[in-house]
Amino acid sequence: MSLKSPRLLVALVLVALGVVGPMVAAERSAANMAAAANAFLDSLSSAQRAEATFEIQSEEREKFHFIPTEMFPRNGVTLIDMNAGQRMRAHDLLSSGLSQRGYLTATTVMELEGILSTIETNGRFDRNPEWYFFSVFGTPGPTGAWGWRVQGHHLSLDFTIVDGRSVAASPSFFGSNPAQVKEGRHAGLRALAGREDTARALVQALDGSQRSTAIVAEEAPDDIITGAELEIDPLSPAGLQASAMTDAQQEMLMDVIESYTSTMANDIAAERVAQVKENWDSIGFAWAGGIERGDGHYYRVQGPSFLIEYDSTQGGGNHVHSVWRDFENDFGRDLLREHLAANDH
Repeated sequence: MSLKSPRLLVALVLVALGVVGPMVAAERSAANMAAAANAFLDSLSSAQRAEATFEIQSEEREKFHFIPTEMFPRNGVTLIDMNAGQRMRAHDLLSSGLSQRGYLTATTVMELEGILSTIETNGRFDRNPEWYFFSVFGTPGPTGAWGWRVQGHHLSLDFTIVDGRSVAASPSFFGSNPAQVKEGRHAGLRALAGREDTARALVQALDGSQRSTAIVAEEAPDDIITGAELEIDPLSPAGLQASAMTDAQQEMLMDVIESYTSTMANDIAAERVAQVKENWDSIGFAWAGGIERGDGHYYRVQGPSFLIEYDSTQGGGNHVHSVWRDFENDFGRDLLREHLAANDH
């Protein structure tokens, strides 16, 4: 792969220096998250704390979905039920695992619920930008295993932390309805523009032969293929491999991937880039649907250990679902297995 990308160069230098490595890259974020989680919990009443906290091995920890809460009841304490101080601590927790871009993206996804409520007439769902549930699993701190989650319509962020240094941050789901606001004072707003534009630029940059491999279906599926499955397997066909792309196209593929990794805190993002780089040549890019803006479309980027999926077909191709999944370490499964084995629990 070409090493022209400054972002990739920085990440690879960090790996070479031992600053980051697979699943042990995020000591700073782990500490920030623990401090934010404890401050959040300390701000809650005893009743709220009971709603917000679960054991680390609770079945609740692997409840995952991105549809409206009326269709998928959720647990935790919501922003609706918090006072101003508690909301500030909740937002501190949300931002502790994300980059500035990621935090702004997450809060924009939340605010779209309010925008959607003004667009819809007689809608069947209660659109509320505060109907997001915050949960903490286990005891936040520098030792042991714990985690936290923020979940609601079109946003699901799951973090698992082990021994104050290893962080798993998947599944990580961001959705957007509408993908582009087309009316009112927010007209033009696109919460997930980077995820759409970088992938379209890549597929449009492919030559005819490359496109015949990358475009796996003329019509996009109705949704991301893995949906809300708790355990997933690699998808087929894989599409066009990075090794079959020019240097410029590989840089564009990295731009697509970075539109996902860059939502995470810097050390978590660097660890993900290292994960991507480990098997760069075998990473596949697949597309389905039209390649012009406004067409219903779907794409995925898949490596041996991770999967990115993106779909925009609902709402006339103006409703996005996008997700980062890890085949082995969703919900921190690998981290927790290693932790339990090491501690003989």
